[in-house]
Parts: sequence; structure tokens; C-alpha cells
Amino acid sequence: MKISIIIPVLNEEEHISILISYLKKNSSSKNIAEIIVVDGGSTDGTFTVAEAENAVVISSKKGRAIQMNTGAKQATGEILYFLHADCLPPKNFDIEILQAIQNGHLAGCFRLKFDSNHWWLKLAGWFTRFNWSNCRGGDQSQFITKALFEDIGGYDESFLIYEDNILIKELYKRNRFTVLPKTITTSARLYKEKGIWTLQYHFWAIHLMKRLGATAKELYAYYAKNIKESETNSHTTSSQKNFADK
Repeated sequence: MKISIIIPVLNEEEHISILISYLKKNSSSKNIAEIIVVDGGSTDGTFTVAEAENAVVISSKKGRAIQMNTGAKQATGEILYFLHADCLPPKNFDIEILQAIQNGHLAGCFRLKFDSNHWWLKLAGWFTRFNWSNCRGGDQSQFITKALFEDIGGYDESFLIYEDNILIKELYKRNRFTVLPKTITTSARLYKEKGIWTLQYHFWAIHLMKRLGATAKELYAYYAKNIKESETNSHTTSSQKNFADK
């Protein structure tokens, strides 16, 4: 079995080269079918930089769910690994994923830590060790067999945010989710920009809104008003950050 790594991007010139190089150095090429970078219309050099790193680069309509589904359709590996551009998985992540699949765990993620020493972010990361759905989010990355992903129907493209959580909750319903013991490192750049407590409040608000029955449109309207970054630094435009564990 081989892993197809799928990275949705929008204006990630600064991070994509670092990530692709890191992935190659910290995995075995025999386990990786390809690294697929799905560009949602970047206006910087993201597309060119990713091509220079020998990734499979494809264009897509903007929207994280749309981009990830597009990448999944192009993937040749039996295992899909969805990864955000500012997240670095643990060394030998490929071996960890393959062993989990071989042990019957058809979907899951890694534990999370931020590249920050702030006590709240350290605590939020600590909670991701527990296999509870409320402690999950896209920054922890997502591995899933292609067969299971297709059976679920992929990511719900009606959600411009929260699409990670929608898929994860479906996996928990099916009892098909595990948390691997190693740790992925994610950027705290949005927290630094917006302020930790301000951003945390808005993430909790969105999570509560969803529980109370808010529509995909209502969730995005709140997100666009309170969180959305500019297009020049838009890594969270389609729900990059975890709502449940922050």
C-alpha cells in the first residue's frame, strides 16, 4: 500500500517548499505514491514553487473541501493523507500511518502541538492525545483509506469551513478513527495575528453555532466577519484551524 499526500493551498509560497522538502526527508519514497498540491487560485508563486519541488500540482476551484476532494480524485495511493501547508508531521509519519492501517485503523490523525510556548496552546495540544471527537481538527492532519473516503462521499463541499470536523464526526459515528501517539507541529501564526483569546472565542462560537444547528452559510458568514485573513495570507480561508480543540 502507498500513501498519497494531499495538500490544499492558497498563497502558501512561503511554506510549501519547506513542507515538501520536509516530507521527502522524513519519509521513505517507497511508501509515498505522490505529493499532490491542490492550488485554489494562488496569486503568489505557490504553483511554481511546488512544481519546482516535483510535486503533482493541480488547479482547483477555491475551497478547502473542493480542493481536497479534487486531490483525492487524482490520487493513485490506497491511502489518502490530507495535510495543511503550515503543519509538519512527525518523522517517519508514513510508517506510523501504514502500521495503523495494517492494524485495522482505517482513519485517524496525529497528536498536535503548536510552535508556541503559550500555556493555553500547550494545553490545547495536550488534549489532542485523547480519542474524543471534540478534541479533533484539521491541523492534526487526516489519514484515511481511499475506499473509506469514497464510501463516505469525501468532504462536504457545501461547507467552506468546518469540513474537516464534518468528516471526522462521520468517522467517529462509524467507529473508524484513531489517534496516533506521535505529534504533528502546526503554526500558531493566526493566533499571533488575531490574539489568542479573541481567536479562541470565535472558534468556540463557531463550534457552538454548529451544535445549535447553524447552516454552512451561517458558519462561513461568522467566520468571514470575525476571522478570515487577507488573500495574501489565507491559509485558514477554508477552515484550516481546529474548532473543537482550541
